[in-house]
Amino acid sequence: MHPARRLWTALEPIHGVVYFAPGVRDAGVEIGLRGYWMTYFAFRAAPLGPVGPGVVVAAFAGFEPSMVFKALPDAWSRAEPAACLAARSAVSTAALRMAGVDEAALADVVSSLAPVAASMDPTGRALYAANAELPLPDDPVAAVWQLATTLREHRGDGHVAALLAAGVTGLEALVLQVGAGRFPAELMRSVRGWPVAEWDAAARALRGRGMLAEDGTLTAWGAEFLDAIEERTDERAWTGGLAGLGEDAVERVLAALRPSVDSLWRSGMLPEVNPTGLPATRV
Repeated sequence: MHPARRLWTALEPIHGVVYFAPGVRDAGVEIGLRGYWMTYFAFRAAPLGPVGPGVVVAAFAGFEPSMVFKALPDAWSRAEPAACLAARSAVSTAALRMAGVDEAALADVVSSLAPVAASMDPTGRALYAANAELPLPDDPVAAVWQLATTLREHRGDGHVAALLAAGVTGLEALVLQVGAGRFPAELMRSVRGWPVAEWDAAARALRGRGMLAEDGTLTAWGAEFLDAIEERTDERAWTGGLAGLGEDAVERVLAALRPSVDSLWRSGMLPEVNPTGLPATRV
């Protein structure tokens, strides 16, 4: 497995507590937000400032637009981005401690990842760049959560660019992932807000390109295409900055993160089937 992807499998569970941990919705409601999805969009978009829904539709690449428009810009009249940033950091840090992460090991990870996260290529990577500008907390657990978030948004921005270059929309990318068996179709339609008619239209378009079979599974060409996108994502993450860490340092970071990631999975906080593509695997 490419070192960039191996690192992602360790950092994504750490970042993912901001979606799945107990108390995330309540943390948003406490500062004035309304429900889980407004909290989700406001917390994740907060580094960009009080942006409108169109920016988030573009940057998040996969949500049906009306789902975003229900949350933004209303969220910013209820809680300023600074309040969202503080709340998301606090609830994520508390969740990591609740799961029993190895705080001493995480302190070592901060010293390895912080210089890399601050100096990666920001070209076309708005979510990465916005997160990279945030001050790193002194608390090592909070700092590792922020570093995991910054690096996963860098990878995600690059993934969206790879899809765009290949002529695949955010909706079509979801349909392909379902075709690969990574998520149930009903789950993805529900959590990304897509009506059945639009989902089916995207599936027809992919069948027309020879990527999807009639039963909704990937064709050989579709599987090859999806693998190539993931490989391109790995390579762009690596050449976009992770190469500065080096493969030996990646192994040291993975060794330091392993006890914490194992604790996270054992805690049951992270669902094994989830819409982030988070693999429930040992790092």
